[in-house]
Amino acid sequence: MSGSVETLEFQAETRQLLRLVIHSIYSNKDIFLRELISNSSDALDKLRLESLTDSDLGVDTSDLHIALEVDRDARTLTVRDNGIGMSRDDLVELIGTIAKSGTAGLLEKLRATEDAAAAQNLIGQFGVGFYSAFMVADRVTLLTRRAGTEAGTRWESDGEGTYDVQAVDGLPVGTSVTLHLKAADQSADDDNSADYLSEWKIRQIVKQYSDFIRWPIRMATERTDADGTTTSTVDTLNSMKALWARPRSEVTEAEYHEFYRQITHDWVDPAATVHMRAEGTFEYEALLFVPAQAPLDLFARDTRSGVQLYVKRVFIMDDCEALMPDYLRFVKGVVDAHDLSLNISREILQQDRQIRGVRRRLVKKVLGALKEMQAGDAERYATVWSQFGRVLKEGLVEDGEQTEALLELVSVVSTHDPEKPTTLREYVGRMKDGQDTVYYLTGENRAMVENSPHMEAFAAKGYEVLILTDPVDEVWVERVPGFDGHRLQSIAKGQVDLDGGTDGEGAADAEKAEREQDFAALLQWLTTALTEQVKQVRLSSRLTTSAACIVGDAHDMTPTLEKMYRAMGQELPPVKRILELNPTHPLITALQSAHRANADDPALKEIAELVYGSALLAEGGELADPARFTRLLTDRLTRTL
Repeated sequence: MSGSVETLEFQAETRQLLRLVIHSIYSNKDIFLRELISNSSDALDKLRLESLTDSDLGVDTSDLHIALEVDRDARTLTVRDNGIGMSRDDLVELIGTIAKSGTAGLLEKLRATEDAAAAQNLIGQFGVGFYSAFMVADRVTLLTRRAGTEAGTRWESDGEGTYDVQAVDGLPVGTSVTLHLKAADQSADDDNSADYLSEWKIRQIVKQYSDFIRWPIRMATERTDADGTTTSTVDTLNSMKALWARPRSEVTEAEYHEFYRQITHDWVDPAATVHMRAEGTFEYEALLFVPAQAPLDLFARDTRSGVQLYVKRVFIMDDCEALMPDYLRFVKGVVDAHDLSLNISREILQQDRQIRGVRRRLVKKVLGALKEMQAGDAERYATVWSQFGRVLKEGLVEDGEQTEALLELVSVVSTHDPEKPTTLREYVGRMKDGQDTVYYLTGENRAMVENSPHMEAFAAKGYEVLILTDPVDEVWVERVPGFDGHRLQSIAKGQVDLDGGTDGEGAADAEKAEREQDFAALLQWLTTALTEQVKQVRLSSRLTTSAACIVGDAHDMTPTLEKMYRAMGQELPPVKRILELNPTHPLITALQSAHRANADDPALKEIAELVYGSALLAEGGELADPARFTRLLTDRLTRTL
């Protein structure tokens, strides 16, 4: 027996919201089924919980499930569950009004500005997800009966401003939502609602968005045999196998690897697995993987980064950048939050304190897993670093909070053992007595760095130097002040006195002062003669075999970094550097004698240019006028023959 039909109006804010949902907010109409299945899953969760606390509820919870039913002739799709159900008042409160959602004030602004994009900031709840049904249906019928009650309710609306409510007897506990799909002429050419009557389409949507829902999602299907016999079966469409929700002790490595292949399509087993559960005020599970090999698009501008986001096992989005920093873009996996602030369409994550907290903890877990691998399996870690080291070092530029953890992971070649990379911790353990500086040299390639004139004194005195050749190295060494209390120092900057340490302002002893006085006239003349190329010419304590080298002041930008900025279109003022001379080299001593003999000899200017050009080439620099340098060199060689 049924009661009379009562027609009610949607609250004004709800009508506005309906219009935005149908026309503006959702970018993919497929998610209407995700929303309805999610609502059914919530209803099943609530019934199970309430049945545990209310023994008088009188419901059967032995087969809680969600059923999808298709009627192609009537063009209807029904989502049915045997969950908690709703009373008449529940229906009116949850679907007829959004007063409790806190969005009424914002909707008032939306009406004033007609800014549909601003709707992305709305916070969703049950009723909001339900409205997505009107994207594909011109009429929605809902039948429901709340557990513990005898009265059922029928709700129906075309989404245009009113809805009908009617008491109905004889309904089972739970809720069914029937969508009367729009006719073909009501849908866009590329968005035929008839697709949602197709088994393949429904399977596809369930697989993508609801595969890990804990409750079975069933659908009756028909199969025609070769002899023309048609049989009907009920299939379960979702796997319900959410590995991340199980204790780690109950999951095998084979299951982890199979899940990794499923979400990444990478058939090489991952190098590391991070399985964690956070409890407290904000609960979530995470199952993350560090791949063993880098994808081809790791450094592509449009590479997709981030992990998959679920909320209570319902898929929300791929590549959730808010949960993983860019320098960990190679990490794959799933984060499943129990309660998360989402926008109205669940497609854009709100940047709130909870998300920042989750991100911070995920980063620590991943870096911690890499540290454990570094300590326990050096060979495997070396492989991972070779694949992702360049990306991880980006974090030294981007994430000041994790600088110490990232520095512990750095693995680079050094002059200690060119065949085996070293960590900064190992470097510090080998430092000489009294050494308080970590020395390094950057360059475009390893051969150029190893053969640089700047290395000569360090090699002669047995000081270890880090060899940094990745482009990102030029940046992070400028941002990081030091490691474990030891400052980082480029051997191509400042003045060096390896007998007394390194001092950015220079260190002079009596012998050096005497030598500089002896060369003072030549140094002054060269500084003037090369004024367009250098800002100073001075004696060097870092050279043993080369005649000259070019260095920067302690805080100068390196030539490679300068070149990188210019390549990115940034205008930079020209940086003049310092020419250092080896006072014991025969060329320099001969130049000094020639200058003393005749400071006005025009040939001296040409020799000065050759000395500067040779030093520039030795460090991999580019000559401003290669033709002039070649001509001067050829003429000089000719005179010696």
